[in-house]
Amino acid sequence: MANLMADDNWVPTACTLPTVAQPVRRREFDELRRRRRGRVPESATRTRLDLRPDRDVAARAAALAVDETGCCSFFDFHLSIDDGTVALDIGTAPEHQDVLAALTARATSRVGTGS
Repeated sequence: MANLMADDNWVPTACTLPTVAQPVRRREFDELRRRRRGRVPESATRTRLDLRPDRDVAARAAALAVDETGCCSFFDFHLSIDDGTVALDIGTAPEHQDVLAALTARATSRVGTGS
């Protein structure tokens, strides 16, 4: 997985997003990660991004989740807004856990504290 992160080429063949659009989607995820408060890998098939409790951040997370399920149907997203918190849970089937691991690693390595 480290090699996939190093060359930034971790998008699986199951993704139907056109290749030319993939860098844009990565930037969208990076932008969302800049608005995170933390990241909690819950298991090999599920991780959670704790986001800033802001309406624009929640809207961006919802839009990104909708867009991503359109091309990478192996992901599932759950956006929760409760008692001043916003969290985006991302899950996948075991056969795609390496993709989730790369996405989670990117959240940690490419973005600072999220503040």
